[in-house]
Amino acid sequence: MMELLTRQPVYVVLVAALMIWVGLAWYLTRIDRRVAELERNEDR
Repeated sequence: MMELLTRQPVYVVLVAALMIWVGLAWYLTRIDRRVAELERNEDR
């Protein structure tokens, strides 16, 4: 596995980019849930 990563550094970049996108999606989902909850509480 390490041999593949050292020979093909583009895979390291792709994995890092994928991790960033997954993290952003998770963060935005969390924020969306919190905002939706605040909006529900505001209507009461």
